[in-house]
Amino acid sequence: MAGEIKNLMLSGPVGRLEALLNVGDENARYGALICHPHPLHGGTVHNKVVYNAMKALTAFGFHALRFNFRGAGLSEGVHDNGHGEQDDVRAAVDFLYNEFHLPIIFAGFSFGASVGLRATCPDARVVGAISLGTPVFVDERAYTYGFLRACHKPKLFLSGDADHYSPRLELEAAYANAAAPKKLVFIPNTGHFFEEKLTEMQTEITQWVKDVFVF
Repeated sequence: MAGEIKNLMLSGPVGRLEALLNVGDENARYGALICHPHPLHGGTVHNKVVYNAMKALTAFGFHALRFNFRGAGLSEGVHDNGHGEQDDVRAAVDFLYNEFHLPIIFAGFSFGASVGLRATCPDARVVGAISLGTPVFVDERAYTYGFLRACHKPKLFLSGDADHYSPRLELEAAYANAAAPKKLVFIPNTGHFFEEKLTEMQTEITQWVKDVFVF
């Protein structure tokens, strides 16, 4: 039933993955997969950025799936530094596609963006990607995005202009190397978690979906 929220346990590569499915409209045109930030720093499906991204996408009537990476919440397994988590994303894509047989729009926040982009860019079932708070420099560790040169699906990169994990110059350099079509937006006067600007974040997501997927 549209609007229903289902608590699920997905079959993951190293055990069950705790998930929430927001059931969309009967005539939904897309599914949406939203991935949470770093689980070792408190990231789960209940993160505010993840929740607000989900709300922006379900406003179109999409079926929206959020899940906890291995070791987070009730999901089985242990954290794998972003490697095995890519397989978690693939398992979630498999579930969402097998359940509804619809093209999928991916959205990820921070760690979830980095991991999810790597997993979904090569997957033809995923037709667009939203990267929120794209991490490019965290705790003296650089995130690299060379794989985006071969990712030709539409991409939205959305960050706060004061995001210390996503400094403007570094993010602009990563964005420059990404294949088109693409869009980069900095929301003014906010940081990594889009503090006080979650409504503006939703607005940018909504407009991009309208522009790219012709709503």
